[in-house]
Amino acid sequence: MKLQDQIHQTLLDLTPTHLEVEDESHRHARGKQTHYKAVIVSARFEGLSLIRRHQLVHATLVNLMPQFHALALHTYTPAEWTARGDAPKSPACLGGSRHDRK
Repeated sequence: MKLQDQIHQTLLDLTPTHLEVEDESHRHARGKQTHYKAVIVSARFEGLSLIRRHQLVHATLVNLMPQFHALALHTYTPAEWTARGDAPKSPACLGGSRHDRK
């Protein structure tokens, strides 16, 4: 199973009403699955600060965390998601990877 699918499957533990997991590795580390973006909408985030939401996601993914380098998190309650409708686009990679050095 691809790491992206493992992340998606594990995040289902948060009982999301909306879940997207995107492999953004092609924009960062060439040929390696290292960078991901997750958009998670869950009632479990109600009353939690952004930091607490991210801590909950990290605790959920604790066994997978050593397998990737970066995870952009966009965490919303159902009401926030209804008001917003989508997550921000990821910024362009500015390089800096050892693969970019000449």
